[in-house]
Amino acid sequence: MIADRRNADLGKMDGDALPGRRAGVLDRRTFLVGSMAGLGGLALAGCAAQDGMSLAEAQKVYGPVPDKKFEIPAVDVTKVDRKYYRRTVRYETEEAPGTIIVDPGHFYVYRVEGDGTATRYGANVGRDGFRWSGDAYVGRKSEWATWTPPKEMIKRQPEAAKYARGMPGGLDNPLGARTLHLYQNGVYTLYTIYATSDPETIGSGITSGCVGLLSQDMIDLYDRTPVKTKVVVLPA
Repeated sequence: MIADRRNADLGKMDGDALPGRRAGVLDRRTFLVGSMAGLGGLALAGCAAQDGMSLAEAQKVYGPVPDKKFEIPAVDVTKVDRKYYRRTVRYETEEAPGTIIVDPGHFYVYRVEGDGTATRYGANVGRDGFRWSGDAYVGRKSEWATWTPPKEMIKRQPEAAKYARGMPGGLDNPLGARTLHLYQNGVYTLYTIYATSDPETIGSGITSGCVGLLSQDMIDLYDRTPVKTKVVVLPA
């Protein structure tokens, strides 16, 4: 699934995530490798509006968020290109309202609103060799999910073995505050859309196939996305 600097290698992760910043915790920046299976392709096109969120507005939208378990810190929005701030854009598609469309080639995730528009979020996506495309659906949703490193990762990076039975959810867990787990035909693909707390990764291809949104954006998408929602991942 993932592999952002702090949310590294969520590639094969069955609702799991990585280690982090605090003393004694594995550095997520070392977890950048995972292996994924490819999916079929599909193409759609979007047209963005010209006006965007100002820096002052972004500081409010991406400010600290109280949560049931952990307070989510504010995003340093100066580390995010303004084109990746959340916004409503024109988006022509035949997909039903609520559908999530991932455009890895442009580092965007769209939620179709059904009136010729979509909510657009900036994202990090899979790096070269870990990209995939096709249709899936949200098979389950998790708040502060546990991350369990796949066997392949433990073999590559033995230090991850300490989390073989799972790393509890929290601010240092790369899956972050919210996770959408993607399925096909009743089977978990090991891909997710997850919450990253690393703003500098937005607009980058650094994961093992998963898609990361800023925590505040991920909460917005998560709250409006029921299980069984269709997810379309476009070819990069």
